[in-house]
Amino acid sequence: MSTFSAQEKESRQPVAVMTPEFKADAVEKLRQLRLQGPVQRVRLRSGLDAWAVLSYDLAREALTHPALVQDTTPAEEALAAVGYVLHKKGQGATGSMLAADPPDHTRLRRLVAPTFSARRIKLLQARVQTITTELLDQMSGQDEVDLVEAFTAPLPITVISELLGVPEEERSGFREMTGQFLSAQMDARREAGIWLNNYVAALVAGKRARPADDLLSDLVAQTNDEDGALSDAELIGTGVLLVIAGHETTVNLLGNAMVALFRNPDQAAVLRQRPDLLENAVEEFLRYDSSVEQSSFRFAAADLELGGVQIRRGDVVSVFLGEASRAAPQTGDPKVLDVARPSPRHVAFGHGIHYCLGAPLARMEGAIAIGELLRRFPQIRPAGPVEEVNWIPAGIMRGPVQLPVVLR
Repeated sequence: MSTFSAQEKESRQPVAVMTPEFKADAVEKLRQLRLQGPVQRVRLRSGLDAWAVLSYDLAREALTHPALVQDTTPAEEALAAVGYVLHKKGQGATGSMLAADPPDHTRLRRLVAPTFSARRIKLLQARVQTITTELLDQMSGQDEVDLVEAFTAPLPITVISELLGVPEEERSGFREMTGQFLSAQMDARREAGIWLNNYVAALVAGKRARPADDLLSDLVAQTNDEDGALSDAELIGTGVLLVIAGHETTVNLLGNAMVALFRNPDQAAVLRQRPDLLENAVEEFLRYDSSVEQSSFRFAAADLELGGVQIRRGDVVSVFLGEASRAAPQTGDPKVLDVARPSPRHVAFGHGIHYCLGAPLARMEGAIAIGELLRRFPQIRPAGPVEEVNWIPAGIMRGPVQLPVVLR
């Protein structure tokens, strides 16, 4: 395999990606980019230059490479040059495990992991079923709805809100600010990060004064341990992470799955006849059109080689999870949606120590929501041409902004 020298690297012009125009046709554009090579120099909408990792095997390698870390120190100059604000711990999600390396990451993950254990997810299943039924009941009196507004957004928002103990009247606010935080506009992200940080700090103060039977109260109790298991800054950062990751990925998992089924009605028919395939189908939806297009950034703490490309200390690396999943080796044709595909391979939830803790919850919500939606509304179909779906125009998420459907 040939290796690009430092001089050759500097001469290669970065490809502009993740602009609204790019994201409107991201699947095809990322495929074309990957065919030019699995590691490409790109310029993100923020103006930041990064290495895009686009193949399945290299994605897994990058996500576990010891020289690719969450610590921003090697890349501070490059990040600051395009307006990234390097927050202190506890501002935004920077005090969370997502932005930590071992040993802090290990400690933080150990504290939160029991909430998302298989046993706890099983206990949540009945509640997810009830929330799903209530939302579909509300839809049943209408002929046409925006599926995002009526169903795919409120379901995961309600689930994570109840898990964290967020009052019902406050949930719409953090849905809006989460979307803003995940956008590509630095000013908007900064404003949303401050709002989310202040909101979670106030929520934590309330749980400290009046503990309840919820995850955030459990985490607050960890800050009172003599061992100092969780600092206040880490508590707030973890709360922000759970608010964001706890619903936004599932909102778009559900939306992308329904778009895929509208484009492949034969597969919807298979699921109506074979509901036993729903859990496998969720894996196929994650492979076929991931709700997270990019991983969180990794920063090169030392020079390394990845896919024949020399990456320097201080370089920014972004793993494109959606394209890497679509490029993964599969049984059968990977370009085709096949809800019965044996063991679909993907990296939609990441890989390695930062593998998504909430994956079991998202999978369970996906199987219940999609199955019940198809069962309750066998005639459901898009209200307009599915090719005209408006996709999220900025940021790391992929999903429909709206999804108007006819129910009967």
